[in-house]
Amino acid sequence: MAEDWNSRTKAVHSGTRRSQYGEMSEAIFLTQGFVYESAEAAESRFIAAGPDEYIYARYSNPTVTMFEERIASLEGSEDAFATASGMAAVSGALLAMLQAGDHVVSSRALFGSCLYVLEEVLPRFGVEVTFVDGTALDQWQNALRPTTKAIFCESIANPTLEIIDIVSVSKMAHAVGATVIIDNVFVTPVFSDAVRQGADVIIYSATKHIDGQGRALGGVILGTSEFIRGTVEPFMKHTGGAMSPFNAWVMLKGLETINLRVNAQADTALFLANRLCNHERIRRVIYPGHQSHPQHALAKKTMMKGGSVLSIEVTGGKEGAFRFLNDLKIAKISNNLGDAKTIATHPGTTTHQRLTQEQRDHLGISPELIRISVGLEDPQDILDDVLSALA
Repeated sequence: MAEDWNSRTKAVHSGTRRSQYGEMSEAIFLTQGFVYESAEAAESRFIAAGPDEYIYARYSNPTVTMFEERIASLEGSEDAFATASGMAAVSGALLAMLQAGDHVVSSRALFGSCLYVLEEVLPRFGVEVTFVDGTALDQWQNALRPTTKAIFCESIANPTLEIIDIVSVSKMAHAVGATVIIDNVFVTPVFSDAVRQGADVIIYSATKHIDGQGRALGGVILGTSEFIRGTVEPFMKHTGGAMSPFNAWVMLKGLETINLRVNAQADTALFLANRLCNHERIRRVIYPGHQSHPQHALAKKTMMKGGSVLSIEVTGGKEGAFRFLNDLKIAKISNNLGDAKTIATHPGTTTHQRLTQEQRDHLGISPELIRISVGLEDPQDILDDVLSALA
């Protein structure tokens, strides 16, 4: 039975639906509409579509269904809804369940677009948001109210790589009846144990490790069947945030190799952290899998490896950071992550540039901070590239 398979097998086989032709690779159903045998069949389907009955690609599609079932099996969730992008998943999960007068508690250390949704979008519709330092459990406890509807956080914060204690935060949230929503992109579905730790809703930008090769946008919301089909699906299918069939097929292909990729990337990230931690031109190496990380013990307890991303602070401020970035040969300057190619980012002037200097200082996004998303190149070649740029 599929539920007894290990994660590597689930990532290759779960959710597969073959046509009458018996194709080995999953089919791409590039259609936005579907044909009904009769007017009565059309009426029946609109009243209550069966598990293999489709109405419109904005609602669902056979290729998209395969991706949803496969990622849900890998994550250990009951169900999933695939979205057009990671931010469509974040905004969709929040807006689908919230209304004017609701209260949300969120960690302060977030990706810039996530922070925009919580700071700017939700308050426009009458949702109150309280921000806390995600690693401070007392702040979570003090911010929660009997009327708190949801809590939101990144399990590993972008780009400072702080780790949220999901078990402790979930217990507090559930005590007041709040839904726990976790953006889990840095942990990846391979290293995730978020369901067991207490997360109710898990979000991924499939653009990152799930695709893994910089080809397509996508996102996914995972949770109980009641939440996905009763709350998320009605909102998403009417607001238009669904994933395209072609992108779903790309994500299916990405899932087939995700286990091998992210394990190799995490091993290289640890290799780099070990070799760079005492370099004279690096003020600090930040990597959850390295013993110098202040939450290393929590990382070991909650995820199998430290992930594919590390951050470093170089000497020389912003000018030193830019000189380093401009001297890289293998690593490319870009704002994505989770790619097969190593990517270096200066968060202060790109992904988090809209924040005030005071906000960046509070989050620890210094002018010399560089985020490195480790790719699949030879570990020694990546290290040599970094060392050369540092020199």
